Formats: sequence, structure tokens, C-alpha cells
Amino acid sequence: MVAHLIERLPIARLRERPDFLRVASTRVRHATPGLVLQMREHTSQEREVGELDTLRLGFTVSKKVGNAVVRNRVKRRLRAVAEAVLPIHACGHRDLVIIGRQNALRRSFIALQNDLEKALKKLGAYEGSA
Repeated sequence: MVAHLIERLPIARLRERPDFLRVASTRVRHATPGLVLQMREHTSQEREVGELDTLRLGFTVSKKVGNAVVRNRVKRRLRAVAEAVLPIHACGHRDLVIIGRQNALRRSFIALQNDLEKALKKLGAYEGSA
């Protein structure tokens, strides 16, 4: 059996509030039952300065979803979904913010993956695997 190697997209993390606000200010978003995906494309200056084809990713979960334990569980599930989907299917040169919703804990892992893929397609950031 020959192992098929897939070229994976490098993913960096968004950690500072101004980065999250910059993504939110573009108002490019798609909501699914388990998550909301916000997107901002990098400017031409950022593409020249930044690493080749980098995707930056951030996670957030509102206090409306639950207490700290519940919010952390939602973030862990969303990180796992993002790890499975984004390196293979996401286009580079973008900032993405995944916002967890209350349904994220009740939905199956496959349903969350489908939610993320659907949101990527709606925002034009989906790139099929080779």
C-alpha cells in the first residue's frame, strides 16, 4: 500500500483581541448549527510580508454557551474539527475565527466537520483535496 502524502497548509493562531476585531469588522461570516465562521482575506501587503500561503485561526466561545468548563470543552471540540478539516480543505492567505455555539457539544464530530466545510464553501475559502 502506497501512502498518499497531502501537502498541508501551515496554520498560525490568532491570540490578540485586535486580530479578532479586525476579522469581525469585515462582516464576512456564515452561521451553521454548531459554529459561526468569520473570515478576512489578507491584503496584498500582508501577503508579501507574511509567510507563503499562511492561514491564521482563532477560536472564541461566548459566556452565553455556559460556564468555563463548558466553553473549554466546546473550544477543544472545535480545535479538533479545525485540525481535521482546515489543513486539507482551507485556502491560504486568510484569517478565520470559529465561534462556538451551544449546539457544538450536542452535535456529532462528523456533523461539526460538515458544518465547517459548509461554512468554508459559502465563504469561498474551500479548496478540495488533490
